[in-house]
Amino acid sequence: MAMETSDWTACDYSHNVTFFYQLVGKNISEVWTSRDFLVIGLGLTVCLIVVLANLLVMVAIFMNRRFHFPIYYLLANMAAADLFAGIAYANLMLNTGPWTGRLTKKQWFIRGALIDISLTASVANLLAVAVERHQTIVTMQLHSTMTKRRVVLLIVCIWAVGIAMGLLPSMFWNCECDLKDCSTIAPLYSRRFLIFWAVLNLLTFFIMVAVYARIFVYVRRQSRYASQHSSEMRHNQTVVNLMKTISMVLGAFVICWTPGLMTLLLDGVLGKDSHAHAYEKFCLVIAECNSLVNPIIYSLRDTEMRRTFKWILCCLCRRRAGGPRETSPVQFDSPQPEENIGCVQKSEDKAMCMPQHANDKADSWTMPVV
Repeated sequence: MAMETSDWTACDYSHNVTFFYQLVGKNISEVWTSRDFLVIGLGLTVCLIVVLANLLVMVAIFMNRRFHFPIYYLLANMAAADLFAGIAYANLMLNTGPWTGRLTKKQWFIRGALIDISLTASVANLLAVAVERHQTIVTMQLHSTMTKRRVVLLIVCIWAVGIAMGLLPSMFWNCECDLKDCSTIAPLYSRRFLIFWAVLNLLTFFIMVAVYARIFVYVRRQSRYASQHSSEMRHNQTVVNLMKTISMVLGAFVICWTPGLMTLLLDGVLGKDSHAHAYEKFCLVIAECNSLVNPIIYSLRDTEMRRTFKWILCCLCRRRAGGPRETSPVQFDSPQPEENIGCVQKSEDKAMCMPQHANDKADSWTMPVV
């Protein structure tokens, strides 16, 4: 008996990926089926749309100077995390099914780490957005006074935490030295790590919900006092609209990721008895949809973002078609003199798509209608 126990707890690094899948009773298909081709085809299509949509958000925030504020830098970083998630899912699609058995342990850990990094970065970014909104709104500001250097440092910390969480199971917290602790969803991961990761993310969700609830209560209370002043009322309405957009992003994240996190939690607690591997793919599809939801929320809720999207797409279409470079009718709402956006004729043979600003000063005090 002691010898058997020693075999289960001894560190044996010679086992391959197939051994761990067989250990937890998770089968690796040997031949491709029509269902596999359908899943991979749809998955790669969704991944491509996710990458392009979030890239559009990042370009829009970079091109439009009205988005050059800490809150939008964090939203751009969230789009970067979603873009990274699209790439991670594409890598997963290209290394699944019969291909799984051909993976080395290093390749398998990299495949899982990419998913872990993208999720952790998204969660950490949402928490940073919540803290930023709480700080600015409670101090009666529309935009944070945080400097660009601090924003960059915060973004670097977010990705550092994500990378650390992605590398943790591959370098330290796996089940190679404790075969009884292997997960059924991710056979090389430790069940205790899955419990830690799921609980940490769920706890972060609850903290963010509490922060946003406090902000909503505060804004509602202040709106009552500001109802007699039209300027303050407009300010509060802008804040409320922005909060609605961010809350929709948070809500979509919770809805899409909670089933997956609960599945990981059940797998970590119950192991094989949870039968989590039977519905893990459905949870993964729902989680993947989250990376596609955020750009849709931006375009539906933010008029300025939607106009910037149209301008970017129009410029790309004109460049490809080689047609006349005409000034776009899309304009930004601004109290400043008229500000047009379109394709500016730079020379007879070459045109450059860029915003046309009647006033070169950045509207540092303005805020797009969200």
